[in-house]
Amino acid sequence: MSAENPALWEKPAEMQKLNQEKALLEKAVNEYETFQTKLEDAKVLLEMAVEASDEDSFSEVKQELASCDELGKSLELKRVLSGELDANSTYLAINAGAGGTEACDWASMLMRMYMRYAEKQGFAVSLLDVNEGEGAGIKSCTLLIEGPYAYGYMKAESGVHRLVRISPYDSNARRHTSFASVFAWAEVDDDIKIEINPADLKVETYRSSGAGGQHVNKTDSAVRMYHLPSGIIVSCQTQRSQIQNRERALKMLKAALYEKEIEKRNKEKDAMNSNKKDIEWGSQIRSYVMHPYQMVKDHRTDHETSQVQDVMDGDVEPFIMAFLKTTVVDQAPAQ
Repeated sequence: MSAENPALWEKPAEMQKLNQEKALLEKAVNEYETFQTKLEDAKVLLEMAVEASDEDSFSEVKQELASCDELGKSLELKRVLSGELDANSTYLAINAGAGGTEACDWASMLMRMYMRYAEKQGFAVSLLDVNEGEGAGIKSCTLLIEGPYAYGYMKAESGVHRLVRISPYDSNARRHTSFASVFAWAEVDDDIKIEINPADLKVETYRSSGAGGQHVNKTDSAVRMYHLPSGIIVSCQTQRSQIQNRERALKMLKAALYEKEIEKRNKEKDAMNSNKKDIEWGSQIRSYVMHPYQMVKDHRTDHETSQVQDVMDGDVEPFIMAFLKTTVVDQAPAQ
């Protein structure tokens, strides 16, 4: 429906969606036009620098090319993020795997890493559900990351993440290996029709275990929802009432079911699905080694860095870009 259509003003939800799509397209066009202009400017500067044989002019050309390079990387990302759901916000689930308390601590470290990453990207982050570990850390959590292309970015992180370090919980200071799984699925619009048979649902209520206001730990306001045919489980405990938590959990479930349906229709999701393995040795997509050396390495792309602390502080975009580029190569038509 066109924005000029008067009937659209009577449907604020559709109007909002159309305006969001328009803003994304306008931004992409403006970035491309700016990139073209900068390239032309750099070409003119280079011709002038060669003619004048002036070092200062050459330095100016280098600065202009560096600016072009940054903008080019942004445009490349837009080309990579062209999937049906890539522009959407995303849910991100983190689950501790093999390793006991160590794994729970590792899951909490990943939660912090992704929250820091999202904040650096200008995304809004909400903690929808958290299951605290018995000794430390968390057994599981679900984040809602809201912003343009949040799902496009975070789908690259789905899989098992492995940590190797000297355990702070081991009095003998031995090296431990821990695992945690990460899975992203796109948030979908309310107007997308996903039919759920109430008979297919099992709903449990429980007391919230994390921060969330005066109702936490006083009432059974948290909701866990099981979709029996698919085996999908979602939960929410951060809203003020059981009704609100139930509504959010149902929205999460619909998004997960929609993602599942898209996966059936879209073969390009096969690579992502193959990352959903057992949370144990040999199944990891990325290793974070803190001892005996410092290294983070993605086993899908071989991208690596020795700046482990920077990664844990949210600097994961190089890993995300490296993976997304491989998906473009995989999808390229055969010559």
